[in-house]
Amino acid sequence: MRIRRRKWAKQELEEARFYIDNPSIYKNKWQEQFLKNQPLHVELGCGKGNFIANLAVKHREINYIAVDMIEAMLGLSKRNIEQAYQNQNPENLFLIRANVERILEVFGEKDTVDRIYINFCNPWPRGKHNKKRLMHTKQLENYKIFLKKGGEIYFKTDNDELFEASLEYLQNCGFQIVAQTKDLHQIPIFEENIITEHEKMFSEEGIAIKALIAKW
Repeated sequence: MRIRRRKWAKQELEEARFYIDNPSIYKNKWQEQFLKNQPLHVELGCGKGNFIANLAVKHREINYIAVDMIEAMLGLSKRNIEQAYQNQNPENLFLIRANVERILEVFGEKDTVDRIYINFCNPWPRGKHNKKRLMHTKQLENYKIFLKKGGEIYFKTDNDELFEASLEYLQNCGFQIVAQTKDLHQIPIFEENIITEHEKMFSEEGIAIKALIAKW
């Protein structure tokens, strides 16, 4: 899906104190960028940012980093974060521009991430594109570098084939599946479930939401 360009996004992002356009300079030093030394959670592919904005404002005892690579999406995320924080500068959240396929340029083993969120990522259904999946073994091996032992991946999708493949990818990479459901809204597995924009849309279409929690 082509994302419509937002002419205002670049300038607004540059003016936002919680936005980082060159995150690689903070590799292995992310904990030092926050005011408080707290558990660190990362969302890969934050889209319009509603999920991370609502999550982070509710849990100030946790530090968050939201990752996306599309400027228009990041601009919308920035506005949604500001709205959630009532235009106050968030002290426990950074919004960064990065390509998840090259995530090791941004995060290293000293960053000790406690949890990764992946919500409704591109399923890349064509076989030759499977390696682009954010849950593919290629990516999972990268996440293991900065996800601490005992750290978790929280994953949600509407796509049946991607969900089944992700279970296999995780097991092949040594992750333990601690919870899973093929209908999240009927059989919840999360202590709290912040409904994303895609989740709401798919649910209204009658599509069951698949979800899992995996531990490294």
